[in-house]
Amino acid sequence: MYKAGIDVGSTTVKVVIFDDNYQLLFSRYERHFSDVKTATIKVLKEAISEIGDQAVSIAITGSGGMGLADVAKIPFVQEVIAATTTVEKFIPQTDVVIELGGEDAKMTFFGDALEQRMNGTCAGGTGAFIDQMAELLKTDANGVNELAKGYETIYPIASRCGVFAKTDVQPLINEGARKEDIAASIFQAVVNQTIAGLASGRKISGNIAFLGGPLFFMSELRQRFIETLNIKPENVIFPENPQLFVAMGAALDEDQAQLALSEIIHNLENNTSKSLVPKNTLDVLFKDQAELDAWRARHNEASVEYKDIAKASGPVFLGIDAGSTTSKVVLTDPEGAILFQHYGNNQGQPLENVIEILKEVYRQLPDTAFIARSCVTGYGENLIKAALHVDYGEVETVAHFKAANYFNPGVDFILDIGGQDMKAMSVQDGALSSIQLNEACSSGCGSFIETFAKSLKYDVKDFAQVALLAEHPVDLGSKCTVFMNSKVKQVQKEGATVADISAGLSYSVIKNALYKVIKLKRPEDLGEKIVVQGGTFYNEAVLRAFELVSEREVVRPSIAGLMGAYGCAIIAQEKYEDETAQAPAVEMATV
Repeated sequence: MYKAGIDVGSTTVKVVIFDDNYQLLFSRYERHFSDVKTATIKVLKEAISEIGDQAVSIAITGSGGMGLADVAKIPFVQEVIAATTTVEKFIPQTDVVIELGGEDAKMTFFGDALEQRMNGTCAGGTGAFIDQMAELLKTDANGVNELAKGYETIYPIASRCGVFAKTDVQPLINEGARKEDIAASIFQAVVNQTIAGLASGRKISGNIAFLGGPLFFMSELRQRFIETLNIKPENVIFPENPQLFVAMGAALDEDQAQLALSEIIHNLENNTSKSLVPKNTLDVLFKDQAELDAWRARHNEASVEYKDIAKASGPVFLGIDAGSTTSKVVLTDPEGAILFQHYGNNQGQPLENVIEILKEVYRQLPDTAFIARSCVTGYGENLIKAALHVDYGEVETVAHFKAANYFNPGVDFILDIGGQDMKAMSVQDGALSSIQLNEACSSGCGSFIETFAKSLKYDVKDFAQVALLAEHPVDLGSKCTVFMNSKVKQVQKEGATVADISAGLSYSVIKNALYKVIKLKRPEDLGEKIVVQGGTFYNEAVLRAFELVSEREVVRPSIAGLMGAYGCAIIAQEKYEDETAQAPAVEMATV
């Protein structure tokens, strides 16, 4: 009888079918996009079309396999046992196995005593990490591999967090570093993370085997390991089908069920177990539509006025926030009304991007108005100020404070959550008294939500919208952006909907901000006048979660993502008015 194995990993489904002589008759490696049942059924149907509806002796393994095992009526085998079985059968000369998957990394030491080490709370140096970095280079994982073949220089890149590493990669892109060098540097970061995090000082020697999808598909990633560990060619083991080794181990397991492939499909398609309510849930964001409508009305009060730029006259004021990935520009009149605004990706060229935006400002600005003063803040402050002769430069925190105080005079706490960074600012006696930033993790930032929306095939705006009236928001904690996928899959098995997951992630963002970054002990410590800003707070679910967790009503300005630029415009106006007021006195003294 044919022997089959299914490996349901964090991002992929692998299926193998052996004949009686352990020759592979069928194999598949398929991404499941968090819908493991549908992906498994698809692959099994492909198996039937290729080899017929065979009766097989089968077992299942992998991080997502346990839940599927009950439904499919197939025995479950632990993946460590499965991988070890395959190694001992096909490559028994192995001393150390390095295995990378979509979200997990493993290192197994063979010898007198088997020892395996695995990543725990962070999935920074895994396949999903590479996928995220590939997006910055506007390619995919295979494209990163092809680029890395032409590298000349390796740059230091943090791999501790899939999102946070962007703050190392993006400046390299902005500064014009070769994509080939950035690609190789990304692979080196994965190598460094794996060795430092898993070997933890234990010597990696002897015959080294490379397993798992990333190490199979990416030759240059293997090469980074080989060079870093200084492995001699005769000690490198790169077996056939290393991406399938865990599934092969399930096929080799002794505890198996005997079923026809069509029976397995039938079991999966006709699972009659009722959808359960997730076990660990949180308070709903809103009880009903009426509560949501009233809440929206309150937040709409913190809106800025807009005026037609074509009717502008006299002095106007320019504020620029040149971030590492985005450019924000605001033009205001003396009453603080916005005449022009821009928020967009700078495509890795902050100066060129701002120049194009300003050309559009001057094209629209009538002859009756003139830019009296300008101010810039952000990552590109010095570059923009010097190149474009901007009047003033200001640190980000002061610019954001100016804008927050405009919308909520006397503000005593400001929380700014962007795509990759987070700033918490306390105010005393009208001045910033303390500033806290996220350092090694970005699990509470905007990219955190965006990553999950994409993994569930949702547009990020739609993903946020479905959370608002979710019936059972799930408690997902506040783990690593990538690693939390396993928690999401767990609650899906318990019956959580996409709405429940989205609402739960909104809570996770806020809990990370308040308890990890700010290290909040009690809500009263936040103060009474609170402003939240940054692009992430356009997400109404995140905003509502903040109010529920902090037990505070807050002000979220309608221009939450433009606060740095708006604050700069305020500073430009204040400077202009101060200088204008002093000018007559100076002239009199001169006379």
